[in-house]
Amino acid sequence: MSTIESNLQVVRARIVAAATAAGREPGEIALLAVSKTVAAGEIRAAHAAGQREFGENYVQEGMEKIAALSALPLIWHFIGPIQSNKTRSIAEHFDWVHSVARVKIAQRLAEARPTGRGPLEICLQVNVSGEQSKSGVAPEAVRPLAEAVRALPRLRLRGLMAIPEPSENIVLQRRRFASVRLLLEQLNAAGFGLDTLSMGMSQDLEAAVTEGATIVRIGTAIFGERNRA
Repeated sequence: MSTIESNLQVVRARIVAAATAAGREPGEIALLAVSKTVAAGEIRAAHAAGQREFGENYVQEGMEKIAALSALPLIWHFIGPIQSNKTRSIAEHFDWVHSVARVKIAQRLAEARPTGRGPLEICLQVNVSGEQSKSGVAPEAVRPLAEAVRALPRLRLRGLMAIPEPSENIVLQRRRFASVRLLLEQLNAAGFGLDTLSMGMSQDLEAAVTEGATIVRIGTAIFGERNRA
């Protein structure tokens, strides 16, 4: 068994344990393997171990991997900050985008999405910790952004994404994730019909699953430490 296969088994077991402890079905939580700075060969190894969904932070790097691995039935998520001049490339090559935080970016993605592909699946990134250095929309601005994105063609608004400030305090972890879940619940009470909470990484996936995550984004626990942030 390869290291990557072994690591995937450990991560999947963590998800099952966390879901079971929270009274949730493990099948409700999708594992997104964060493959930034990871070579195509390692992604192939993860695919061989049953992994299908991968997340990239850098547009050019992601496009190169998508091309190199085009023969495999993979689903590609863009999870990094979005520059306006990269929206066309993202819209043309990725299946999901987790990091939409501005109407202008959503409009550009909608305009660039090829008509021959299905809708681009969209999550709005929420800056739940209020960090000035962190991308994302403020919680109070989520509803107006959601309304604008929902109205755009060739996009499908699925839910919310968050990257809280790192903390080893599980109570604080849960509080922040719970605040994102509450935002989703408020949107759904207003008729949005969203089904996705993209939250939780290698160090805090248990807290995220407990608070309702439907996608956990795991990199280090699968592929090991990377040199580039």
